Amino acid sequence: MRPFSFVGWGELANPNIATHDLQMRYRRANAAGGTYFFTVNLADRSSHLLVEKVDVLRESVRLVKDQHPFEIVAWVVLPDHLHAIWTLPPSDADFSTRWMLIKAGFSRRVEPGELIRASRRRKGERGIWQKRFWEHQIRDDEDLERHVDYVHINPVKHAHVSRASDWPYSSIHRYIRSGDLLPDWAVSPEVVLSGGERVE
Repeated sequence: MRPFSFVGWGELANPNIATHDLQMRYRRANAAGGTYFFTVNLADRSSHLLVEKVDVLRESVRLVKDQHPFEIVAWVVLPDHLHAIWTLPPSDADFSTRWMLIKAGFSRRVEPGELIRASRRRKGERGIWQKRFWEHQIRDDEDLERHVDYVHINPVKHAHVSRASDWPYSSIHRYIRSGDLLPDWAVSPEVVLSGGERVE
């Protein structure tokens, strides 16, 4: 197996076939009631659409959350991508439908203007989002803490601010209000996640 930055872990459907016949089967975690870390990217990584239209994104998330509940553990929105940690209800493992609905709802509310590839245009699709996303199932409290820290330090890592609490589109402000973090909280921007692998 090898990591794919855009989706998660890919596994060969049949490891005995010749490399020129390779077809990937994407395996996603599917534990009902699990807690998951996500990275979701815009197709145009030079875009600032997510912060320019952050209220549209919030409304899209709210509408999906009303119909398909989940707990937001942590979230950060950057200009061209976002990171989120969700906990799903005990009998539910369907985060893919939730992301599809959030992305579609956002796209419907944003005026066209992005570059749309011919393959997407033929299917009537927009070109705002990368088709796939990265997901990681949280294993334990230490894993959760590392990923929450990663979410909150991400604006510093990308040099948008020098202090995490200065970034307005982050759940860090909820953690500060609750007393779980201090306003001057910081960790190294090089927080290393599971197995030595960096997210993004």
